[in-house]
Amino acid sequence: MIDIDDQGAIRVVTLDRPDRRNALTPAGLEALETAVADPPAPVVYLRGAGEAFSAGADLDSVAALAGDADADVEAFVRRGQRTADAIETSPAVVVAGIDGAARGGGVELALACDLRIATPHATFAEPGVTFGLFGAWGGTVRLPETVGLGDALDISLSGRVIDSEEARRIGLVSRIVEEPRAVVEEIAENDPAALEAVKACLRGRENKAEREDSEVAAFEALVETHAETLRDLGGSS
Repeated sequence: MIDIDDQGAIRVVTLDRPDRRNALTPAGLEALETAVADPPAPVVYLRGAGEAFSAGADLDSVAALAGDADADVEAFVRRGQRTADAIETSPAVVVAGIDGAARGGGVELALACDLRIATPHATFAEPGVTFGLFGAWGGTVRLPETVGLGDALDISLSGRVIDSEEARRIGLVSRIVEEPRAVVEEIAENDPAALEAVKACLRGRENKAEREDSEVAAFEALVETHAETLRDLGGSS
């Protein structure tokens, strides 16, 4: 599910589940956290296999929460939050190369990266509101920080799909290129200690923990409210 390829100054981490649009189970999230937490390279290139970056949370995993009265919804949300936090706090510069669809949790993991580089074919959406949920892997914290409150509300409340050009306009991605790997190699040419120092100085985490707690509580309530719909979604995926 998570493929790791160390190539000198670059660790390539591939979400490798193309038949499910690289959707992530709790085990996949744990493997991704391990891959980015303390890599041997100063730059991590996060990409998706096949025609998507990531569809986000595996719907069967979400449906299982709704179908089990003893399911630990908080543990599921915390698992995703820890993985996103590991990306953000990794000593390496983490670059998301987004080619194809990024949806829900896929957008949230990309938001945790230091840079998001899109191809012209990239698209983005937070579709959770269409079936009674929302992005709870730190998305309500990072999205408004990245694009501003107005655009964050538009994307999150509408569930609409935006293309790479709009994503660039609102600041969701830094560049649109044919091959994101070229940008990764450009960054990897720089001094590793300087890269780590710049990232540590620029990225702050004030008040994130409190806001992530609010995500957990709201997500738990929605899973309980929409249990039947979620079970149907899981069975159809």
